[in-house]
Amino acid sequence: MIRIFEGAERPGANPLFDAMYRDRKRVFVDLRKWDVPVIDGEFEVDQFDGLRTVYCIARDERGLHHGSIRLLPSRGPHILGDLFPDLCSNGVPIGPDIWELTRACLSPELARGEREHIRNALTTAVVEYALFRGIKAYTCIADGHWMSQVLALGWNCRPLGLPQLIGRSMTGALEIEITPATPTLLEQAGTFVRCKLVSLDDTVVAHA
Repeated sequence: MIRIFEGAERPGANPLFDAMYRDRKRVFVDLRKWDVPVIDGEFEVDQFDGLRTVYCIARDERGLHHGSIRLLPSRGPHILGDLFPDLCSNGVPIGPDIWELTRACLSPELARGEREHIRNALTTAVVEYALFRGIKAYTCIADGHWMSQVLALGWNCRPLGLPQLIGRSMTGALEIEITPATPTLLEQAGTFVRCKLVSLDDTVVAHA
């Protein structure tokens, strides 16, 4: 199941958020060596985890975190606009129908086959959420490894500028177009996963 949460929870307030923050710390700090804030040596939480942030979180029947993606409205603080605008040759795309995809995180506990399934389920979820909320495009920042995965998912993408060396990786920015045809593109690429997508009040907003 994919759950949609609008607004961040502080560490200690929600077990599912705590598990997500722990996995983000394991993936981005321990494994990828990002220089990002860590709370109490355990939770990766930064200045973009706030009241306007939306989270797509994949969990199992026991409520364990399997993967997540963070969504940020481009009209507010977001990573591309605030930290890496130079990745965009013609300015950062900003508008009420443009959001940012960030902190795509899969639990290190997942087996290889599970990782691809959860990644695809989360991709489907953010597309369905965009169609439900009237979001017409996502922006994202990606290094070489993640960039190739984003491009292979099947949706329409365009580069926003030339990749640059950030830290130890060549990193670029993309804009991902979202239209009613996008789910079909995912199906054609084999990355569409029919799943239950629910909001906090358990109202079904996509596939049951």
